[in-house]
Amino acid sequence: MNVMYFAWVRERIGVPQEKVQTKAATVADLVAELVAREDRYAAAFADISALRVAVDQELADFDAPLAGVREVAFFPPMTGG
Repeated sequence: MNVMYFAWVRERIGVPQEKVQTKAATVADLVAELVAREDRYAAAFADISALRVAVDQELADFDAPLAGVREVAFFPPMTGG
């Protein structure tokens, strides 16, 4: 699956996207796998309440299932003016 990172999430992890082999059932499970990898992921996902997620380009919750998903994107909430 392709995992994409935007804004400060990308800055903390150090890459804009990566291919990830996972057995995660949900987005939250995927986050747990990533956090277990390295400190940079732990720093990026330290406060998931400050993050939004999209699954196959649709906004989703962290309990969203990953079966059949091709892309997951993590980003901070958007603000505008």
